[in-house]
Amino acid sequence: MRILLTNDDGIMAPGIQALAKRMVDLGEVVLVAPDTERSASGHGITILDPIRVKPVKISSISEAWAISGTPADCVKMAVQEFFKDGCDMILSGINHGPNLGTDVLYSGTVSAAIEGSILGIPSVAVSLASFAVESDYSLSADIAHSIAEQLFKKKANLPPNTLLNVNIPDVEANLIKGYRITKLGVREYSNVFDRRVDPRGNTYYWLKGELVKQDEMDPDLDTVAIKEKYISISPVHFDLTNYRIMKDIRKCGFEELSLNI
Repeated sequence: MRILLTNDDGIMAPGIQALAKRMVDLGEVVLVAPDTERSASGHGITILDPIRVKPVKISSISEAWAISGTPADCVKMAVQEFFKDGCDMILSGINHGPNLGTDVLYSGTVSAAIEGSILGIPSVAVSLASFAVESDYSLSADIAHSIAEQLFKKKANLPPNTLLNVNIPDVEANLIKGYRITKLGVREYSNVFDRRVDPRGNTYYWLKGELVKQDEMDPDLDTVAIKEKYISISPVHFDLTNYRIMKDIRKCGFEELSLNI
């Protein structure tokens, strides 16, 4: 099996380092990740600047590359340039912090997995639900290994445009209750812009979003699973069409509008 590892925390982040060390027994591992942190970069790609590529020595694997672009750039370039004979699986993470509910829309970690699924490659995003500075990723790496191995053994063919979004509670192994297949919840933030002035008198802002509400009414939600100490696995697809209201929108008469504007 040929495995691509990537992330949005940067190539030297401890999460991806732990993942690389753990995954080598499953096959050939290539690490292609941003040269610096690209958290909350979403699915952006680089088209107005060159993308720089630099080889990096990682003790646990034979091939690693630092990319100056986004997580989505990393996947595009890796599949095109470094996997001439094909890529069997993409693992994105292990992210420092959860990627739950509507947060997946901003996540570079999830977007890298989305890019993989666009390219028709089984893809998994993995996040540890912890913001602790000294997080331990060893258990999360074991869990990611088990999920990847199970996908490969079962020869699971994920539906087109679908990835698995995995979140792992930040607790000891003996406190994890098991795995739960979940759906995305809703997380709402208060967007606070901290206004500051630099030494030259120019105004600038820091965005400080704080979680104010998350949906916790349904036991099948990913947010609830993490709260109850379950590993959450959410099948996520990116067809954003709201099929349920297409008939209602047609009733608005847009298709009958005159083109004589």
